[in-house]
Amino acid sequence: MRILAINGSHRGHRGHTGFLIDRVFAGAREAGAECEEVTLAQLRVQRCLACDRCQKREPRFECVLDDKDDVRAVFRKLAAADLVVWATPVYVFGISSLLRTFLERFYCTGDANRFRATKAGLFFHEVDPAVCSKPFVSLICCDNIEEDAVRNARDFFPVFSRFLDAPQVGELVRNGGMVCRHGAPGDRAAAVAASYAAFEQAGRELATDGRLTRATMRRARQEVIPIPLFGLFKRLRLVGLKRRLAQRAQAMRG
Repeated sequence: MRILAINGSHRGHRGHTGFLIDRVFAGAREAGAECEEVTLAQLRVQRCLACDRCQKREPRFECVLDDKDDVRAVFRKLAAADLVVWATPVYVFGISSLLRTFLERFYCTGDANRFRATKAGLFFHEVDPAVCSKPFVSLICCDNIEEDAVRNARDFFPVFSRFLDAPQVGELVRNGGMVCRHGAPGDRAAAVAASYAAFEQAGRELATDGRLTRATMRRARQEVIPIPLFGLFKRLRLVGLKRRLAQRAQAMRG
């Protein structure tokens, strides 16, 4: 099993996204998988120019940026992988602009004027399945503790899956990054440690079964605030109380 993680964090590998990829890879390598991380922040990834050169001129599907940045080399890594981890922090309630910029370059992989029906029964244009249609897991992290903060990023990937015929074999979500201290050494809170252990278990499952169990996904995203029934509390519209708690939390942070 060859697992390729595409890290879309602007912080590169030093961010929480990179830390969580490491946890997944620790479990996957233990189970015998070959793992590689592509850190987009360390590469040249230029935006699609919408020039249509890849669609209208020979040789077809060659981008004018192919010799100016590193995107085509990453496409080759995608084609060689058995499974992809699309990893992103949440920025402005969605996937990172860096990851989106990379994904927009998929436009040059197939005939955009050739319409087809996907396996999910959706109309879409042609893409190169060797690059665009790999089985994948989404890995999303966020500092905020609210479920709505990660909703758009989570919703992006099932749509991506259905239009590109790319099976989504699991998702890993970790909110409350500041509470988790972004994986800082010495962080031994029980709930945080259990969540990180679930990320390692996710790697083992991907290496052996090619998909994640619901139990592992649930443990990975468990609440890390040490307050009983905190998940229920978050959903209550106790605005005044929440404002006071936010002020106390801010004071504790200094």
